[in-house]
Amino acid sequence: MVDKFELPKWLLRGIEESFPLRNFDQTLSSKINEATKNKRKLRVKLGIDPTGTDIHLGHSILFRKLRAFQDNGHVAVLIIGDFTAQIGDPTGKNKTRVQLSEEEVKENSKTYLKQLGMGKSSDKSILDFESEDRIEIRYNSEWLKNLDLNSIIELMGSTTVSQMLAKEEFNKRYNSQTPIALHEFLYPLLQGYDSVVVNSDIELGGTDQKFNIAIGRDLQRHFKKEPQYGILLPILTGLDGIKKMSKSESNTVGLSEDSLSMYSKLEKVPDNIIPSYFELLTELDLTLLKEKNPRDLQRRMALEVTSLYHGCDEALRAQSNCEKLFLGLKEKVGEIPIISLKEIVFPVKFFYLLSSLNLFKSSSESKRSIQGGGVKIDSNKLVNPDLVFDSKEDLSGKILQIGKKIIKRFEN
Repeated sequence: MVDKFELPKWLLRGIEESFPLRNFDQTLSSKINEATKNKRKLRVKLGIDPTGTDIHLGHSILFRKLRAFQDNGHVAVLIIGDFTAQIGDPTGKNKTRVQLSEEEVKENSKTYLKQLGMGKSSDKSILDFESEDRIEIRYNSEWLKNLDLNSIIELMGSTTVSQMLAKEEFNKRYNSQTPIALHEFLYPLLQGYDSVVVNSDIELGGTDQKFNIAIGRDLQRHFKKEPQYGILLPILTGLDGIKKMSKSESNTVGLSEDSLSMYSKLEKVPDNIIPSYFELLTELDLTLLKEKNPRDLQRRMALEVTSLYHGCDEALRAQSNCEKLFLGLKEKVGEIPIISLKEIVFPVKFFYLLSSLNLFKSSSESKRSIQGGGVKIDSNKLVNPDLVFDSKEDLSGKILQIGKKIIKRFEN
C-alpha cells in the first residue's frame, strides 16, 4: 500500500508500494515533508548490478523516479554493485547464477553509466550528473571487498535460515530440491549492508526487491541506524504483453537503440499494456487514456518515449519513416539504422546470416521466423531459410524487416 493522499505529486506516479506504512511513528510522506521543511537532503539509494551491457525501458522506471528525487533537491546515491554482481542476485532465478569476472563487471559498469547519461548535460540525460550535490556514485567493492571473516559472520548472524527461506525464490527451490548455494544467501545481506554504509534514507526497487530492501532495514537497525523506507515500483511487461521485459525473453527496448527501432517497437505494443507504458514511461496526462482509440494511444506513447531519449525531432522523423515503410515507400525513407556485413563470410545461407548478425538467439530460431513469413527484404517476404546470398552486393543498401519491430539497412 501507499499513503497516496499524502505523498507529494512528483513522487506518487507509478508507485506500487511504500513501506513501512503506519506501524511506525513516521510515514514516508511525513519524512519527506520534514526533510523539505528542514532543508535536509534525503539520501535515496538505488543499487544496480552490472550483469549485462544494456539498460532497457524496464530499468528506466527506477532511474526516472531517482531523477525525480534529484529534481526535488535530494541526493541520488547510485550504487554500482561491482562486488555483488560477481555473486548475482538470486531474485527471479530458479537456479544458481553464473558468476561474472571482475573485468566483465567493470566493463559493464562503464556502459551502464554511459547509457544513464554520464558526461551529458542534465537536460539530455536520465540522471543529473551535473549537480554534484545531488549525485553520489559508489562502488560496493569499496567496503565489501575487504570484509573480514568476523564481519561476515556478524552479517550472517543477523538473519536466520528460516528468514532466507521465506524469500519466494529460495522457498520454491528448497521445496523442489533445486540446489541453493550458500553464497546466494550472502547476496541480500551484502546489498543490505550497502544501505548501512551509505546511510540510506530511502531505497528504490522493483516489486521483486522487497525482501532485499527489508534486509537492508534490518541491518540498519542491527547497526543502530535509522531504518530506510522502501519504495517499490512495478515490473514493466515486455513487448509481447505477457512476460516481464527481459533480454532473455527478446521483448525489450534498449535505451541505446536508435530512434527508428525504438519507435517502431513501441508503436506495436499490445493494447493491454498501453496504460502501464503511459504511466510508467512518460509524464503524459493519464486522462488521455479515456479519450483516444488504441492505435492513436500507441503512436502517442511511442512518440513521447522516443522523444525522451532521442529528442522531439528525431522521434518525429522516426514516426514519419515508420509510416513510409508501412506504405512501401522505401525511397522516401530517411536514415535507417545500419547493420554491417563486414564480418560475414559469403556465400552465406539466409538463416545463418541473420543469426550471425545476432538478430536471433539461434540458427533454429532464425529458420522458424523466416519460414513463418516474419522476414522481409525490401518489402518482399522471403520464406526459404536456405536461400544463398553469394556476395555483399546482393544485400548492400537493402532494407531488412523482421516482424514489426526490427528495421535495418544492410551496408558493406
